[in-house]
Amino acid sequence: MSCSLAAQPAHADGSVSSLHMGYGAATPAEFDRFLAVIAQYNASGERFRIDSHCQSACTMFLSIRNVCVTSGATLLFHAGGSMRKGIISPSRTQQMASTYNAALRQYVTDNHFMDTFAFHSISGGEIVKRFGYPACR
Repeated sequence: MSCSLAAQPAHADGSVSSLHMGYGAATPAEFDRFLAVIAQYNASGERFRIDSHCQSACTMFLSIRNVCVTSGATLLFHAGGSMRKGIISPSRTQQMASTYNAALRQYVTDNHFMDTFAFHSISGGEIVKRFGYPACR
């Protein structure tokens, strides 16, 4: 019996779908939860999968050091702030953009993806091929 338990990993990979965090943060407290997950996975070194719909604050998961992206994922980018109040926050926008690698950050900036609350999608496959993030195996 102990052999079968020892063969199983101590922790399963984390993922957007398992945490149900793919739809962003509606409040500052929810935004802080994303930052806490990033810190947790960066500290543990465990793999984190972006494997489904991932919008807004969820895209910051790209900064997890052991992240991978599935080809079926869809990432949606927009300005940070309060959509409900219609207030764009330059500091939240910068905070999100700073978590992307240089190529992706340049792309979303040059294409004005983070100037408004309009969603701009990039497929997981494109995130891997065009911007150099690791593919999930």
